[in-house]
Amino acid sequence: MSTRNTTKSLVINALFIALTLVFTMFINLRLPFMGNGGLIHLGNVPLFLAAFIFGKRTGAIAGAFGMGLFDLISGWTTWAPFTFVIVGAMGYIAGLIAERKTGSQVWVYSLAIFVALLIKIVGYYFAEVILYSNWIQPFGSIPGNVLQVVIAGIIVLPFVGRLKKIAR
Repeated sequence: MSTRNTTKSLVINALFIALTLVFTMFINLRLPFMGNGGLIHLGNVPLFLAAFIFGKRTGAIAGAFGMGLFDLISGWTTWAPFTFVIVGAMGYIAGLIAERKTGSQVWVYSLAIFVALLIKIVGYYFAEVILYSNWIQPFGSIPGNVLQVVIAGIIVLPFVGRLKKIAR
């Protein structure tokens, strides 16, 4: 890899880490449900854009570091390791699915968002089971997780094709 490509990759990754952090930190709403309740934020928008436009590696880096940093600096430190793994996996798998060349791109992006949603629900469910030692309480966070990813998908899907052409 040339120095130019390395620098470009570093800048793109840093940009999407920052965007994911900012969209998570400043555009959010805490839900008043039982347990942790859930936090609806738009951090998944730059995460999905990173994964769909620049690939699985950038998606994983943006999600893991962007949302992990949010947890560290917002006082949710206990959540940071879980977020790093869960959201990193979301970005990686969404990017991996989006790299498929078969079928309608809208269908592929929709599938990627759906699989990322499953990763978020299952990952955070078990993270809460570990943190709260309770198998029932984590169900209270599922509506927020679903809403968060669905809203991000609704925002990303109409624009990702055009943004991908511009980025190339």
